[in-house]
Amino acid sequence: MKNKISFLLIIFILLSCSKDRDDEIVELTGDYEISDFIWKGLNEFYYWQESITMLSDSIDDNKNTYTKLISENSDPKPFFNSLLSPKDRFSIIVDDYVELQNTLQGIVASNGMEFGLSLQCSDCEEVFGFVKYVHPDSDAFNKNIKRGNLFTHINGIKLNKNNYRELLYNDGLVYEISLSVYENGIFNLTGDKIELIKEENFQKNPIHVNKIINYESNSIGYLMYNQFLSDYNEELNEVFSNFKSGNITDLILDLRYNGGGSVSNCVILSSLITGQFTGEVFSKQNWNSKLNDYWNSQNPDQLINKFVSSLSTGESLNSLNLQNIYIITSNQSASASELLINGLDSHIQVIQVGDKTVGKNVASITIHDYIDNEGNKNPNHTYAMQPIVLAIENSAGFSDYQDGLEPDHFIKEVSNNLGVLGSISDPLLLNTINIISGSGRMDINPENPFGEIIYDSEMKNNQRLIIETNILNFQK
Repeated sequence: MKNKISFLLIIFILLSCSKDRDDEIVELTGDYEISDFIWKGLNEFYYWQESITMLSDSIDDNKNTYTKLISENSDPKPFFNSLLSPKDRFSIIVDDYVELQNTLQGIVASNGMEFGLSLQCSDCEEVFGFVKYVHPDSDAFNKNIKRGNLFTHINGIKLNKNNYRELLYNDGLVYEISLSVYENGIFNLTGDKIELIKEENFQKNPIHVNKIINYESNSIGYLMYNQFLSDYNEELNEVFSNFKSGNITDLILDLRYNGGGSVSNCVILSSLITGQFTGEVFSKQNWNSKLNDYWNSQNPDQLINKFVSSLSTGESLNSLNLQNIYIITSNQSASASELLINGLDSHIQVIQVGDKTVGKNVASITIHDYIDNEGNKNPNHTYAMQPIVLAIENSAGFSDYQDGLEPDHFIKEVSNNLGVLGSISDPLLLNTINIISGSGRMDINPENPFGEIIYDSEMKNNQRLIIETNILNFQK
């Protein structure tokens, strides 16, 4: 099993990075020190900084005003939230930056079972779980948990809207699920009870399925990619090498469970899909006016992401030079998934199949409280921020998808009819293949007998678009 940990981003934020305030404000310690870090970081980098009165540059011009603001806001998380724009759905602050760094690299406490929870009916409180997929080499995998398995009980207790969080996340690493079947409108226990054990630092492999599907006269490459991780660039290149040597005629990229991740990895994948646009603009970044001015004066290329022909190691990409691509999406597809669709759309034909995406056209960076030029973090706390710092658009200047990207062919996944990923028993994949083959056979929107989905196991890790850049000793 892989255990790759890399720092997606190093942001050096010094007390002197904005202004030399040492002689302007009193020393802030403890929780005040954290609030001081929060204000300075958001004042410098937050995308909506200019529209937030409490983040105005004028506030820290006055010693008394700034000290009063910080001293009245000693609780970090409420203070952070009070500084956010009403337009912001995605910025977060955490009190454990190690956990955040691991999450961004797909390293989490997990038993390997990714699942959703849904109401059993539209007007009831009973809940059932459905398995979306299982990570290889995990506890759930070794205990033969399968996509499509249903469960209604945790530790022998029936799930409902009020108890599922406590039952699943009681700070323990072990829980037991009771499998059920859905027959004639009723959930019945099978008698199978399976104890699942979380591994504290489990490395998820985002390349979940990759294969070549021969269907009628088509040779179709299929890749289910579940998180954009830079550590997997070489593995992606190998997958595309197999597609290339297999002379595929079409490519299906399945992003239905992909909540985003690294922009640089997104550029690599887009370059593997194409290859004929090396050096051309894939996407453009728009930061707040202070940082836009800085980048434009110091390094304008920082604001542009271009298609590439090789990895950072110098290894050439096994690009396919495709003129069109079929992409499967859902209401969980976000951030880098949407960036890939939007970025490619101004260059090749993108046929989107599935459900409307989340609508995250903005990106974030990880901000630590660094205390010197050597990258040493403040030893007095472990807080870090992941604020929105920019909006991102494609080469045609389009970024207006905050309400989500609409599919060309609309079909929703139904939790009791999931099929096997990578096979024609999966309705979403089968419909996409039928679109490619031109058969005209479509199973659009099968009836969903259940209520709303109220929880997803990947919710905590989703909807991230991470900019990988170094900002050292940035000066106003």
